[in-house]
Amino acid sequence: MPSYPHPPVPQAPPRGKARVRAALVRAGAKALRGDGGRPPSPDHLETARILIIRPDHLGDLLFLGPGLRWLRNRLPRAHITLAIGPWARPALPGLAGAYDAVIELPFPAFERGPRAGAVARWELLRREARRLRGQAFDAALICRPDHWWGAMLARFAGVLWRLGFDTQETTPWLSRALALRHEHAAAANLRLMTALTGDAIQPDPIAHPLRFHIPADDAAQADALLAAAFGGDGGPLVVIHPGSGAAVKLWDTAKWAEIARRLVDAGARVVVTGGPDETSLTQAVAHADACILDLGGRTSFSLLAAVLARADLVLGPDSGPLHLAVAVGTPTVHLFGPADPALYGPWGDPARHVVIASPWDCVPCGKFDWPDLPAHGCVRDIALEEVWAAVGRLL
Repeated sequence: MPSYPHPPVPQAPPRGKARVRAALVRAGAKALRGDGGRPPSPDHLETARILIIRPDHLGDLLFLGPGLRWLRNRLPRAHITLAIGPWARPALPGLAGAYDAVIELPFPAFERGPRAGAVARWELLRREARRLRGQAFDAALICRPDHWWGAMLARFAGVLWRLGFDTQETTPWLSRALALRHEHAAAANLRLMTALTGDAIQPDPIAHPLRFHIPADDAAQADALLAAAFGGDGGPLVVIHPGSGAAVKLWDTAKWAEIARRLVDAGARVVVTGGPDETSLTQAVAHADACILDLGGRTSFSLLAAVLARADLVLGPDSGPLHLAVAVGTPTVHLFGPADPALYGPWGDPARHVVIASPWDCVPCGKFDWPDLPAHGCVRDIALEEVWAAVGRLL
């Protein structure tokens, strides 16, 4: 299969600008060296104040769950604070019982939409470091490998023991940097948590699964929605979630509509889900079929979880809702293109969660901000029959 039709030019800062930034970050860290700190003693660690920094979006926060629950069980008397973006709050039921406090931070470069300028970013760093300094944290874990801003924040907040991963811009701000591995994000989170305590475990999706607590009100509302649409009986319930946070991850809408039509013809009950800004997409997939329930823009994240938990199968591109389906125990089919499924694929039983990757030679490239999406069809070129075959296997 072809690669991208011309050399990749993603919408990212110019290389020269990135090199200057990296040099400044390293120089700043070098000027402030001398506070490498010592890890909390085993006795102190039992009641330590621990800061977990995770700036990413919904699926990434779900991947934090296995490691965070392990840490909570290992240090039941420690005080664990999460620093997350406000955009990730809906995923917190996936971490229920594993933390003590939450700090919301509008982490630069993770907001969707207009981004803050350089002056605003540095002012945010100064202000938030001052706020965190007052909480006297004993240790900080920077869970995203390349998040130098978070590592710098922990340093300026006076956290003496800072753990993260070995990357060019992050390492100078850390007390200890773990070697990067080509491993799933959930496994990396587990490895970081165990590095804090000095334990060693073998990360495994069966032993350390994703979870999501569904509130009773959302469970009842999901039952009511499905009963009103389909009655009490019917064939298997299949959810199609065609949207994703990055346009380059999307499959062909007409192919989703064809999958939905085939499922209805086969006697399945079909639900199409999506966020408030994806209603036109869900409508195109449901194609006004009275046999298909279109829930586009009608569910919160926890109500979506309740609907997914009642399904026999969930289909969609790589996205937070697909990982949510894994977390509630429903079999899934994930379509992948630019993202690496070894790092971000379903964290669950491979017999129940199928990955279908683009046939293009250049995947996974790890680039999500391509400027000319009409020419970038790596996910769209996944064959409809390959997806339909996976549906047949799992149903």
